[in-house]
Amino acid sequence: MIWKSEFTVEQINNRYGHRKHIGSLLDINFTEIGDDFIKATMPVDERTHQPYGILHGGASVVLAETLGSVASTLCVDTTKYDCVGLEVNANHLRAVRSGLVTGVCSPIKLGASVHVWEIKIYNEQGKMNCLSRLTVMVISKGKV
Repeated sequence: MIWKSEFTVEQINNRYGHRKHIGSLLDINFTEIGDDFIKATMPVDERTHQPYGILHGGASVVLAETLGSVASTLCVDTTKYDCVGLEVNANHLRAVRSGLVTGVCSPIKLGASVHVWEIKIYNEQGKMNCLSRLTVMVISKGKV
């Protein structure tokens, strides 16, 4: 297991998912945590659409960065460290008009000061609509 402590999905949602920030505005909801992955969903609706009525690429990036940033935070001693996004990229592979998308976040590299995450986002039919990579910097508490 890669996590610093054991967390339940409910604890993660209470701590990171249901506060007033962009993740809560887009209704990102953590749904599963495994030994080396974390999952969350996001609705595809008027909050996440672009003008053509499909999922906005920026909303997919918000889901990816939320997943990776929370995953990094779960991997460190939060009394000593904060985790901040350093670089994010995304390949948007197919359009999604409605429903839920599910992001699955897995580590590529977990170093002392840098974490790299792969986030795959799927539509309700299980087809990948976005592939993202997030680099997170682990910094001493209070340096943000």
